[in-house]
Amino acid sequence: MARSGTYNRTLTPFGFQGEKRTLWQAKETYIDLSPIMFADKIDAPLLLIHGENDQNSGTYPMQSMRMYQALVANKKTTQLIMLPYEGHSYRAKENLTYLLKEQSAWLNK
Repeated sequence: MARSGTYNRTLTPFGFQGEKRTLWQAKETYIDLSPIMFADKIDAPLLLIHGENDQNSGTYPMQSMRMYQALVANKKTTQLIMLPYEGHSYRAKENLTYLLKEQSAWLNK
């Protein structure tokens, strides 16, 4: 399972977390830390979960959508759950209940 992730570091070109170099200064680092670049090598089933209103500049919802598309294109087992009205952290009781139900069903497959 992956929640509200950053799957393509090239979408954060001006640094991230402890990385102060830009994409243009450290291309290999950005690519090596981007799971989307290795979607064809992911063999385990992957459940992706993301809040639709995530405003964290490194983890916009597009990150999960693109990772999901890359996995599907490579015929990998995956599911994407987008939680409505949620940001980077999930708070609504209804969404948390739904998330736990879907997570449990995923793990039982």
